[in-house]
Amino acid sequence: MRTFLLGLGLALTAAPGMADPVAVSQRPAARAEAAVTEAERAAQAGLEAWVVQFRPRALAAGIRPATFSAAFRDLRYDADAVARDRNQAEFNRTLWDYLDSAVSEARIAGGRAALAQHGVLLGRIEARYGVPKEIVVAVWGMETSYGTRRGDHPLVGALATLAHDGRRARFFEEQLIAALKILDKGDVRPEAMTGSWAGAMGHTQFMPTSYLDFAVDFTGDGRRDIWSDDPSDALASTAAYLAQSGWRSGEPWGVEVRLPAGFDFSRSGKSLRQPPARWEALGVRRVGGSPLPAGEAALLLPAGAQGAAFLIYPNFRAIARYNPADAYVIGVGHLADRLKGAPAIAGGWPRGDRALALAERTELQHLLTAAGFDTGGADGMIGPNTLSALRAWQAARGLVADGYANEAVLNRLREGA
Repeated sequence: MRTFLLGLGLALTAAPGMADPVAVSQRPAARAEAAVTEAERAAQAGLEAWVVQFRPRALAAGIRPATFSAAFRDLRYDADAVARDRNQAEFNRTLWDYLDSAVSEARIAGGRAALAQHGVLLGRIEARYGVPKEIVVAVWGMETSYGTRRGDHPLVGALATLAHDGRRARFFEEQLIAALKILDKGDVRPEAMTGSWAGAMGHTQFMPTSYLDFAVDFTGDGRRDIWSDDPSDALASTAAYLAQSGWRSGEPWGVEVRLPAGFDFSRSGKSLRQPPARWEALGVRRVGGSPLPAGEAALLLPAGAQGAAFLIYPNFRAIARYNPADAYVIGVGHLADRLKGAPAIAGGWPRGDRALALAERTELQHLLTAAGFDTGGADGMIGPNTLSALRAWQAARGLVADGYANEAVLNRLREGA
């Protein structure tokens, strides 16, 4: 903006009897620039003062003084990280819109290219950790588009800025101490420790605490390097993370199914897990006609009775340890299936619906509770308690009790119907 204002001033020409427009136009710009500079100086000074107070806590956590000094030598206040943290856009995309981009043809093609390029490496990783190479590559694709978008924020600066900012101080200070422990171990130099504005690092976007818990040195060079162009350690670390999160070798994350007419939708939801024989006795059939895989599974209806249906297995929960959003887990699982050659999801979606905003989801919870169907609180998160309450309300009114929260349901609750 400052460049634009100065350029505009230089482009003007003086009319007879008028003051020099260059000088006039530069005066407010100069004041604005001075104000911005003063604000930047104040922010930088505040951050540096915070670091002085933070240092004893870091050293008490075991960080060596030399590591601390090196990490903060070129510290800069990260205004972009603060702006992004304070103004995160609410996730208001429907599942089908999300999947359209997450499992796009371009994303599938990129995954197949990654499998071809790194096939030997991925085969070794799968053999060691028991996690299919397609799942590992799907996580890679979802997180950084196969390493092409790893983030360029200096991690120490971003995390220190966010811890100092205070909105989520405890969380970001914990991540900062973890980042300093990584530096203390010598896995990466401070200038090479870069990532997203919120602290996620490397090819598969590990937070520092997750790195300490799960990252591995697959190459055997003495460092767990998830930042360099070589993705070996990052991909192996992702497989190790999933394996330690309960991944079961030889089992699927989930399968798409068809439901019979008149199905009792009260049997949907993550809490009811039963073997395939019981689902088959209820008329549930796998899309494509092959037998349901062995293992206890739950029925997930992410778009209610009008959308695709999935039986989800324990590996669904393993992926959810990486990111708990159902949309993310389905995205990873379906992308992996497509990389194996499986077809697109066969079931339709209610594409005329829109996602409810946070305020609307909170209102829905209040209205359900007021109607006698307690949601256990109103935080805008549609979790098991809200789903149970919504299904009970739907059943009491003779509606399809699928727990699907859309605008029509919200309007009916508003009307007291």
